[in-house]
Amino acid sequence: MKKQFVLPLLILTLFAGRLAAQTSQTIGPEKGALVIVGGGAMSNDLWNRFIELAGGPAAANIVIIPTAGEDSSASSAPREKEKLTSLGVKNITILHTRDPKVANQESFVAPIRKATGVWFVGGRHWRLTDSYLNTLAHKEFNAVLSRGGVIGGTSAGATIQGSFMVRGDTKGNSIMVGDHTQGLDFIHNVTIDQHFLRRNRQFDLVEVIKARPELLGIAIDEGTAIVVQQNTFEVIGNSYVGIYEANQIANSAKYPSGQNSTGGPFYFISKGQKFDLKARKVISPQPQRPNEPAK
Repeated sequence: MKKQFVLPLLILTLFAGRLAAQTSQTIGPEKGALVIVGGGAMSNDLWNRFIELAGGPAAANIVIIPTAGEDSSASSAPREKEKLTSLGVKNITILHTRDPKVANQESFVAPIRKATGVWFVGGRHWRLTDSYLNTLAHKEFNAVLSRGGVIGGTSAGATIQGSFMVRGDTKGNSIMVGDHTQGLDFIHNVTIDQHFLRRNRQFDLVEVIKARPELLGIAIDEGTAIVVQQNTFEVIGNSYVGIYEANQIANSAKYPSGQNSTGGPFYFISKGQKFDLKARKVISPQPQRPNEPAK
């Protein structure tokens, strides 16, 4: 008799979890932080911010997930491990599987349960969803945030953190909406692009947001990151972040340049600026340039 209730109970539990996510009071994590990097070379400032949010070099316990990489390199992450070690982090674990059944095992997730930070290496983000989406490991990633920890990642490790994934098609990353679109949803109603200016991707999110106006599009250039806490993110690094929002895109089409234009279909924000994810607006002005008179 008890077996008859197992499946309905499981469905009810999953539904309750999704409902809780949908009714969350914050767009980003309610506790903890995200460090979402646009790819390319990362300065010590970016790494140090991640380490600081993980508890500092002495206390940080970092799990590196290299699963987005090719098979030949996915079982190790020597560059990331070397970098973290050089910055004083002593407790580092490499964790990888391509099998969601393994990702559902208690023994596999044990290191995540001790982690103060998780780092997703770049590659192809569909490999991450195939391995971890809706598994016990996915649950434990969220638990890291609930404990006040940090989740970070670069390139594919950036896009995976949103709710909707662009460039997730197994045939190639030039396909914006492909056969894998569901991210790990650490930040809700958001899609994240990377290598933004470096790879000339400025207009790639426009059609995505037109088709899915409920989403906020965030494109992050190389060597740049956003640090997300609750409903706010801050830009760190040396380049720019692009913001794509349905009303901005609609107004730019309605009023072309030179005709009471509201600007283009997206706009830039830079280092030191903050953004309100719920109101979808910049909440700090652009930093003053050198030798620029105060306004």
